[in-house]
Amino acid sequence: MPASSVHKDATFSQKLIQWYHRHHRDLPWRQTTDPYKIWLSEIILQQTRVVQGMPYYLRFVEKYPTVQDLARADEQDVLRLWQGLGYYSRARNMHYTARQVVGEFGGKFPDSYSGLLKLKGVGEYTAAAIASFAFNEAVPAVDGNVYRVLARIFGIKTDIMHSSAKREFTAAAQRLIPADDPATFNQAMIEFGAIQCQPVAPDCLLCPFNESCYAFENGMQSFLPVKSKKAKARNRYLNYLVLEKGGLIAMKERIKKDVWKGLYDFPIIETLQEAQAPEDLAGEGGLESLMMAGRLIVPDKTYVHLLSHQKLHVKFWQIKVEDMGTNVLPDGVSFYNEDQIDALPKPILIDTFIKEQFFS
Repeated sequence: MPASSVHKDATFSQKLIQWYHRHHRDLPWRQTTDPYKIWLSEIILQQTRVVQGMPYYLRFVEKYPTVQDLARADEQDVLRLWQGLGYYSRARNMHYTARQVVGEFGGKFPDSYSGLLKLKGVGEYTAAAIASFAFNEAVPAVDGNVYRVLARIFGIKTDIMHSSAKREFTAAAQRLIPADDPATFNQAMIEFGAIQCQPVAPDCLLCPFNESCYAFENGMQSFLPVKSKKAKARNRYLNYLVLEKGGLIAMKERIKKDVWKGLYDFPIIETLQEAQAPEDLAGEGGLESLMMAGRLIVPDKTYVHLLSHQKLHVKFWQIKVEDMGTNVLPDGVSFYNEDQIDALPKPILIDTFIKEQFFS
């Protein structure tokens, strides 16, 4: 590598770290080198903004202060504490990994990037973050913020959705990372993308790199990084049958492998289009006996819930039951009281409905 390139890379790192010391947010996971707490924060902050993830991090650290505490926890308790963050496979993987660390590694996290990759749910970015923040290993942690910073400042036009992008951007970050302080550099890159070089309306006039930034010089802030459009979300129409009997509500655990596995909801009928009347549900889910078990209330509201690749249109059909034998309930469905329901892990949509209609 030419001496001028080495000097330029060193200057970039120095400027970035200087910016970080002046402007970074005081976040609790930055005040520790405990790999457990760093790992916990990284899992929680995947696809979650800091302002939303912070209270979850604090609650998890309070309830499960060590990896051993989390490993001993019941999965339902972990899912209940996670409720509202979405992408529940993260919570299930997190719980599994805690048990893996205790069972396979004697309660200690692997102290290298390559070792951390052996943990379930720990990908290249998370392994790099833990390795650098906890063990000061000089490996770059490349997330969406880092893609954006590198693409704009250095004019990298590779589509970040392309299979070669991760390798190219990681190599670029590897050239920049200082061997003597990789932890601060990685924190600085992530923080710079989060609060200075933001996706929309980056603060270019006060940017320390505005004299050398490719995107700023060429007016390409809105075009970099290059990213292919995501596939359009698929519409789904879900109809929940909510049986209520004397203050009790019938619920079931989702046992099929999907994003809500292990959470509790109601018996469900899925239709090809939005149902307007009870007859629109007939024959769709084999649950007609439930609809005739009591007084059916036709919903006047449709809830719209967005998942990563799905747009859910949800209606709750309430059924007021005077008396019914347990043999009428489908397998896996049981009545629960308010305290029991509060303790159950539920999708946030289900929790919102229950609080609005029953236990506000």
